[in-house]
Amino acid sequence: MGIVNISEDSFYDGGKFNTIEKVNSHVSNLISNGADIIDLGAASSKPGSNLIKPDDEYNLVSNYINELTSNFKNVLFSIDTYNSLVADFALSKGFSLVNDISSGRYDKEMFKVLKKYNAGYIMMHMQGDPVNMQENPSYQNIIESLISFFKLKIEELEGLGFSNIIIDPGFGFGKNIEDNYEILKKLNLFQTLEKPIMVGLSRKSMIYKVLNVSPQEALNGTTVLNTLALERGANIIRVHDVKEAMECKKILARLH
Repeated sequence: MGIVNISEDSFYDGGKFNTIEKVNSHVSNLISNGADIIDLGAASSKPGSNLIKPDDEYNLVSNYINELTSNFKNVLFSIDTYNSLVADFALSKGFSLVNDISSGRYDKEMFKVLKKYNAGYIMMHMQGDPVNMQENPSYQNIIESLISFFKLKIEELEGLGFSNIIIDPGFGFGKNIEDNYEILKKLNLFQTLEKPIMVGLSRKSMIYKVLNVSPQEALNGTTVLNTLALERGANIIRVHDVKEAMECKKILARLH
């Protein structure tokens, strides 16, 4: 999954892709480098950020949704949003997936929209909200907590007759560095949920704080963690750098 972030406030590439022309070029590069899914987002969810209102997000992203679905046929697009208004619009234009950091917590209409389009749904675990999620997060047993959370959410959705679910443990979302590495170490345990697993490790603080570098210098560390995640059962890796992620995949394929 290649990341297309049009937010001005992203922790890594904020403001880098802020025109239609830049986004079209970026998507072309991601696809040529091997991306299977393109994930478009307009709202920052970095630690300390506030939630975006549905209308504000729609005004930011709607033109990009129209442009991308017109210019790139037969491409699997995902919309990174927790607002059902934006999800509904993207799915109506041909997007296939909704990537929701809140797992439906912020918008009670989200599940109705998913069922309406029979879309794919990526549900992520997050303790707290982006504005406060890194203020001393704590767990009794983080693996048990996350698996219990996903079991309840999967049951809720399947009770509504919807089962196109992908799970994302939410690296960096309400977890400290030790928590993140515990999740990665035991990622294979999430296979008991019998749903595809997506991980988003790309250039995150669990890499650059350990290496004492900036996010811009965290590509090598990202490659190491993506490799470990794939070895431990990740089905989808969400990345800024598709070429390098594809190289991980090819090397592992040869190894096995």
